[in-house]
Amino acid sequence: MTLSLAKPLFVSLNLVSQNKRLFLPLVVLVCLCLPSLQLHTITALSDAFFQVTVFVAVTLLLYYYVIDKFPQFELNYLRSKSPVLEVLFASVLGALPGCGGAIIVVTQFTKRQASFGAVTAVLAATMGDAAFLLLATKPKEGLLIMAIGLTVGTVTGWLVNLLHQNRFLIPEKVITQESTECTSPFLINLSKPLWKVTLIPSFIIAIAIAVNADFSLITKDADLIVSYFGAAMGIIVITVWAFSNKGQTYQDITSEDKKPSPPSKFIKVIQDTHFVSAWVVASFMLFEILINVVGLDLHHWFLENVYWAPLIALCIGLLPGCGPQIIVTTLYIQGYIPFSALAANAISNDGDALFPAIAMAPKAAIIATIYTAIPAFIIGYGLYFVGL
Repeated sequence: MTLSLAKPLFVSLNLVSQNKRLFLPLVVLVCLCLPSLQLHTITALSDAFFQVTVFVAVTLLLYYYVIDKFPQFELNYLRSKSPVLEVLFASVLGALPGCGGAIIVVTQFTKRQASFGAVTAVLAATMGDAAFLLLATKPKEGLLIMAIGLTVGTVTGWLVNLLHQNRFLIPEKVITQESTECTSPFLINLSKPLWKVTLIPSFIIAIAIAVNADFSLITKDADLIVSYFGAAMGIIVITVWAFSNKGQTYQDITSEDKKPSPPSKFIKVIQDTHFVSAWVVASFMLFEILINVVGLDLHHWFLENVYWAPLIALCIGLLPGCGPQIIVTTLYIQGYIPFSALAANAISNDGDALFPAIAMAPKAAIIATIYTAIPAFIIGYGLYFVGL
C-alpha cells in the first residue's frame, strides 16, 4: 500500500519540479482526497468560479472589445506638446485595468520616447490584473481605486519630472526585447468551445447566486448540482492554467501568459481569466487550510494587527507580477484587510510591467519602485487614520 502511494506521489513531485504551476492543482487534488477538507475544497472552488471567475471573464470580454477601438498614442509626441500632458496620459494608461497600459509606457521609455516621470506615474497608477477582480466583485471600490491611482500617479509623475532633469535615467540607446508567445496554446484552444458554451449559463447562475436566489425551487438537488458544476469548472480552469506555460520561473507563475499567435481577443480573455482565477483559488485554498487545518483565525489576527495591514500590503506590492497582488485584493474582498491596505498595495503594485522594466532598464525600475512606495505609504496610512 505504501509503495503504491509512493510512486504516484514521486511522479507528481517530479512534475511539479518541472512546472511549478502544477503545485496548485496537486494541492487541490490532495484536499479533495482528504475527508476533512473535501467539502471545504468543493465550496472554495465553486465560490471562486461563480463569485470571481465568471465576472472576471465577462469584465475582460467587455474591456478588450471596447479598448480595441482606441488607438495607442506615442508619449513622445505628447511630451513634445506638453510634459504635463504626457504624465497625465501615462497615468490614464496605468489606471486602466490590467498591465497593458503600464507595459506600453515602460516599453516607450526604453525606446527613449517617454520620460522617467511618465514611468513613475504609470507604475503608481496601475493595479494590474487585480483591478479586474476588484471591478468584477466590488465595482464601486474598483472605480475609486482607479481614481486614486490616476490622481496619485499624475501628481507623483509631475513631482519626479520637476525633481530630475529632462533626460533622467532615459537609456542612451534604444533597448528592445524579443517578444514571446503563449508557451502551450493547445489546452487554451481546447477550452475555447467549453467557455463559449458555459459562459452565459454560468453568468446567469452567478447573478442568481449574487442576489441570493433559491435554487431549491427548481429541484431539491439544485444547490448541490450548481456547487459541483462550479467546482468542476474551477478544476478545469486551474489545470488549463497550469499546463499553459512551462512554469519554471517566478515570472511564469506570477504574471499573465503572453498573447497567442495569431492574436485572438477571446483567447486572451480566457488566458487572463485563468490566471486571475488560479490565484484566487490559491487564495481561497490558503484560507481554508489556515482556518480548518492550522486553526488560524484570520479575522481576529487582522483585527488585532490592523495597523500593520497597509505596510504589509505595500511590501507585497513591491513584488513583480500580478499574482501576489491578487491575493491582497482577495483578502480585501473577503473582509480581512481594510480599504487603506488595498490602496497602499494598488499604488505600490507595478504588476507585470515591472518585469520588462527590470530586464531592460533595471536602475530605472528600482528607483521608480522606490518612488511609488512613498505615496503608497502616505495614502495607505492617511486612509487608515481616517478610518478606511
